[in-house]
Amino acid sequence: MLIDTAVFRKSIAALSLKIYQAGEMVLAAGHTTGQLLILRKGLVEVAKEGVEIARVTDPGAVFGEISALLDQPHSADVRALTSSQFHVADAAALLQDPAVLLYVAAILARRLDGANQTLVELMIQVDYPRKMIEKTAKKMKALLGASGVHLPYAGYNLFN
Repeated sequence: MLIDTAVFRKSIAALSLKIYQAGEMVLAAGHTTGQLLILRKGLVEVAKEGVEIARVTDPGAVFGEISALLDQPHSADVRALTSSQFHVADAAALLQDPAVLLYVAAILARRLDGANQTLVELMIQVDYPRKMIEKTAKKMKALLGASGVHLPYAGYNLFN
């Protein structure tokens, strides 16, 4: 990996620590804090529109980076599930550090790669039942076609 995590740890070592207790909101979707939070220890839930999309325990996990990079409000809620400690930094200042930028870029690249893999898996799972339905509909069409009954088209490709 191109990232020297020791350099990143050194960059954040002097940052202040903030502790959130279980149940406390760390970041709220729709709000802007101008902060980057780097998990030191604990367990947090990331939720989007009320749906949990991740539970994070990895020290060094970064929160608030999308808001900072895109200059928009936070896109998800982050809530502490256990007592959790974060290094807290002014996002604009910290993102001027090349080591921090490279670290955040690598995190975002890993997330994108994971999202792409999950999307492919989902597309395969959705496509398989559709093919089974098409196959069954074709069988029904063949069986019913001989008697003059027509199977209504329901969005399935019955003609391949």
